[in-house]
Amino acid sequence: MKISVITPSYNSARFLERTIESIHNQGFADIEHLVIDGGSTDGTLEILRRNDHRVRWVSEPDNGQSDAINKGLRMSTGDIVAFLNADDTYEPGALTRVADYFEQHPHSWWVYGKCRIINEHDREIRRPITWYKNLLLRKYSYAKLLCENFISQPATFWRRELHDEVGYLNEHEHFTMDYEFWLRLGRRYPPGVIEAYLANFRMYTDSKSGSLANPQFEDELRIAKAYSEGTRWPILLHQINYFKIVWIYRSMAAVRRWSLR
Repeated sequence: MKISVITPSYNSARFLERTIESIHNQGFADIEHLVIDGGSTDGTLEILRRNDHRVRWVSEPDNGQSDAINKGLRMSTGDIVAFLNADDTYEPGALTRVADYFEQHPHSWWVYGKCRIINEHDREIRRPITWYKNLLLRKYSYAKLLCENFISQPATFWRRELHDEVGYLNEHEHFTMDYEFWLRLGRRYPPGVIEAYLANFRMYTDSKSGSLANPQFEDELRIAKAYSEGTRWPILLHQINYFKIVWIYRSMAAVRRWSLR
């Protein structure tokens, strides 16, 4: 079973090597790794040239992250696909766990696992958020997914042939393209759950999620409304969750600013 991992990249030299190593140190036999770079000028291309023997890559202007991921997905040839951003990493053994799951569950179309949050120094942070998401992900329901996005993108994998049925990422979405895609998948097929840590999501001041948390949560609420099909109570709960998570992130930011004084 081949697994294709797509890494969208733009001026990501700071972390890209760590991402590449986490993929190719898996000890998994059949990996296809595609890096789709948007025309970086920060040393990214030198890293990619050093890894020519194990990374298939292109570097050219694109229309953003969703466009880059879709380009990689269309180029991919694996049985299973996923995308891992250029600052995130896989846990050791993650791809073997994923391949074993799909081998043992031939009728399952997609699967997700646990994901830690790490900082720029690879140290785990925001453990209460991880604990909370781990509680939610144990048992999937579409209604619960409409209420809150509890699926961690770096720890999610699916069969490539699903794209023939559901299409690719919505390139108009720049912050929550993954959540919109999960909702399209989830209303057709329930995902499997791997009760293990598969990946690490990096959050830091300059990261997309670290600097734009509120627009991301606003977009998630908007997308949930679009997929609710007139069902009101999940959206009411999502609105409550929106205010809750925004308050939590603002509180954590305030504590961090206080601690740096």
